[in-house]
Amino acid sequence: MKTLKIPEATIIRLSVYSRYLTQLDKKGIVNISSGEIAEGVGGSPAQVRKDLAYFGEFGTRGVGYNVRDLNQHIIRILGLNKGWKVVIVGAGNLGSALTQYKGFRERGFEVVAVFDNDVNKIGLTLNGVPIFPITKLREVVKEQEARIGIIAVPSKYAQDVADHLVESGVKAILNFAPSVISVPENVELRNVDLAVNLEILTFNLALKKNYD
Repeated sequence: MKTLKIPEATIIRLSVYSRYLTQLDKKGIVNISSGEIAEGVGGSPAQVRKDLAYFGEFGTRGVGYNVRDLNQHIIRILGLNKGWKVVIVGAGNLGSALTQYKGFRERGFEVVAVFDNDVNKIGLTLNGVPIFPITKLREVVKEQEARIGIIAVPSKYAQDVADHLVESGVKAILNFAPSVISVPENVELRNVDLAVNLEILTFNLALKKNYD
């Protein structure tokens, strides 16, 4: 693999390519061109080729790419060729929805535990996933060898939860709380603010209206 800095947008597109290739593989499609990938995901053939070129040479000139082989290459690039155990902090509506999301398991992520401070929830299960007190976080993370934590709590608790996750040994955090949190440099952090994404949509709608 080349040592160039890979743009985050490229990684996002690789994930989209992989999902599309998975669908094609299930349909029995064997070969595909960069143009067909671009058409399927809403991009350009040049962008597809550029994204893949960061990681080596794939495909055959005049033939295109083998769907299954290319998908396996992308899966390895994304680190999805092995399973990842995930813990969720927050057993509310969002935490419940996340435990039901089939896409996690399909892409190699297994939610192994949920944590909450509500004594009425502790000891129960959330869609089959056991709910533990937050005091058990370090113990369960170590026992399950979980490397990823998801924050699904109200904003005011997000930083405390992030601190607990870091102390427990997780190496990556997905934060759904609408607040800015900080983690050590050796911990990967990704923020998912649903309101921000809606605001991007309204910005684009407003811009389009001005040009219509």
